Amino acid sequence: MNNKFDALKDDDSGDHDQNEENNTQKDGEKEKNDREKPQSSTKRKAVVPGPAEHPLQYNYTFWYSRRTPGRPTSSQSYEQNIKQIGTFASVEQFWRFYSHMVRPGDLTGHSDFHLFKEGIKPMWEDDANKNGGKWIIRLRKGLASRCWENLILAMLGEQFMVGEEICGAVVSVRFQEDIISIWNKTASDQATTARIRDTLRRVLNLPPNTIMEYKTHTDSIKYVWWGTGRACCWWHRGLNLFTKIAMIWRTAWVHWGCSVRTAAVVASALGKPNMCVIIKLLLGIFGSNGKGLISEWCSPGLC
Repeated sequence: MNNKFDALKDDDSGDHDQNEENNTQKDGEKEKNDREKPQSSTKRKAVVPGPAEHPLQYNYTFWYSRRTPGRPTSSQSYEQNIKQIGTFASVEQFWRFYSHMVRPGDLTGHSDFHLFKEGIKPMWEDDANKNGGKWIIRLRKGLASRCWENLILAMLGEQFMVGEEICGAVVSVRFQEDIISIWNKTASDQATTARIRDTLRRVLNLPPNTIMEYKTHTDSIKYVWWGTGRACCWWHRGLNLFTKIAMIWRTAWVHWGCSVRTAAVVASALGKPNMCVIIKLLLGIFGSNGKGLISEWCSPGLC
């Protein structure tokens, strides 16, 4: 978006008719200039609003990713798979990008658009994301394009009013459904996450019964995400076999819409209360988080 020749216009400020003595001085400063070259190069590449354009509070970068469904990817291969589209710093620059991009509803296969603040990669492991989380909304087919546009316009317009907490937004196109999410920096700040949730409901005009799920990136890194076709590399992180089996068990239950309480009802009806005990043991390895799930999903009368 910036003119590279304008960015370079200050490099030739010296007089070309200098005598040999000044040329010798230039040669002596060459090493210093070489050391400063990466910094000046970064400045030349900086995206800034053009004349008479309306600047945004932050610069943003569009990313795109597409991957084979059902194939696990490590964080390294995932990073190699995401492609940077471009960075913009003003309202006008945003529309130049957006008007030439395919709408999410027209994408096929497992594809994702990401819009993140400049300098933040759309990865759980990024320094700006690793302590945060995301609000997730699953959409039926046909709604992704409108919801995505409303979401990113609200984000660019700073409608969430949570300071620097917002990292970016993602729209994920899948075969049976589409998913949009907004990422923030601090998952433990409940007041901030609640404000983001309420603003998200408003800007997307969501019905009161819409299910909104908040996931921390720590959980995303720990567990296998069967629903997105991506597996994290926890299998080789020194966990014992029983823990690995239990993690697969728990992920499968969540993905297929089951719950411990449902299993407890079935077990009680079949006269097999020991099944409830087994489920408790499987979830118990997750510590306080597992106990919270048990207390929420298993009623005292059943388990």
